Amino acid sequence: MLISQASAGPGQTLDDDAVAAALTRGLGGRFAGARALVLIPDHTRTLPLPKLFRMVAGLLHDTRQLDFMVALGTHPPLDDAHILRLVGITPEERAGAYRHIGLLNHRWDSPGDLAQIGTITKEQIQEIAGEIWHPSLGGDVAVRINRRALEYDQILIIGPTFPHEVAGFSGGAKYLFPGISGPEMINVTHWLGALAGILDIIGVAETPVRQMIHAAAGMLPTPVTLAGLVVVGNDLAGVFVGDLIEAWRAAAALSSERHIRWLDRPLTRVLSWAPAMYDELWTAAKAMYKLEPAIADGGEVIVYAPHLDTVSHVHGRYIYEAGYHVRDYFLAQWDRFSHVPLGVLAHSTHLRGAGAYVGGVERGRIDVTLATRLSPADCARLALGYRDPDSIDLAEWRGREDEGVLFVPKAGEMLYRSILRKV
Repeated sequence: MLISQASAGPGQTLDDDAVAAALTRGLGGRFAGARALVLIPDHTRTLPLPKLFRMVAGLLHDTRQLDFMVALGTHPPLDDAHILRLVGITPEERAGAYRHIGLLNHRWDSPGDLAQIGTITKEQIQEIAGEIWHPSLGGDVAVRINRRALEYDQILIIGPTFPHEVAGFSGGAKYLFPGISGPEMINVTHWLGALAGILDIIGVAETPVRQMIHAAAGMLPTPVTLAGLVVVGNDLAGVFVGDLIEAWRAAAALSSERHIRWLDRPLTRVLSWAPAMYDELWTAAKAMYKLEPAIADGGEVIVYAPHLDTVSHVHGRYIYEAGYHVRDYFLAQWDRFSHVPLGVLAHSTHLRGAGAYVGGVERGRIDVTLATRLSPADCARLALGYRDPDSIDLAEWRGREDEGVLFVPKAGEMLYRSILRKV
């Protein structure tokens, strides 16, 4: 059930007083005397986290223990200075007013940090996947989670909800799996999403991936409360506090209204500017994901990120080995690629987009070009197009939507769809 909620009208956002009131109704006194773990996003998600950190830390002043953990998934751990910037406090405040609060990283690749809480069987996965099931999903999946999640009386998730390429919409139980989970759930859920394909999953609330995430979340014995947030610009348009699933559904419903732009006709070319908060292609690829459903067959997305010179801080070796290809390219040559983590292959197919592999020939539905600091040789090795970012004149891209050409100045969160390609 929902304990508290607040949402702004169309085109509006909530002021600080409305946000504070909604959080107070939902959280004030709720965890008194308890050991509480608060899960938060990292810097790759837009959220006024410094403001929210202060509000929530104040509301939970009566807890016996209060720790915040960055739900990193497979993203690299943050150093102390980065975490302080993330939550918006100074070293002096850390040593003073907030010295009692733990600030923690999740480590997905540290077995000692993980505990198994259950198993999702192959048969369950087959039932969830339905007609998209493929043997590449493997067998039973161990449900492992950061063992600290078992050491608290309560877990609170504070995070935004946006259309998402793997789960349909982000947020909610996704802060558990993959947020603080082990690699098994991360890999299989991402590959399940890749088998479904972005065009049929992004911006859809109830998906096979979300069903699998909720099945795993149901195995966690620690009670979970969600403060599901809908962000517009740098402000909040919605706050939903309550049950993990119901609060997420409410946030996803508002996100579908505020974060999806429907276009009258498909686009032929897009310059999609990935902001600096995406410091590797692993995350900057969202600039492609959120535009693909708006692109006509044979069109092009240029991922423009002149700051970016890294494919992935964690997964680069595998990505360079596999390259970026359509899903069927890998399925047709599974013996060649089965050793590559499924999450990496999913990322590869998501960035390359829909397409086919027939008779040894790969045909992407659209072209994907990088305008980054990655070299022409790197792009060729990755099987992506190259464009010198310094050659791009932004003025040439503005005001041309009537021609089927679009410039997106902060790509990665707003989803664009053509009304001719509804799901």
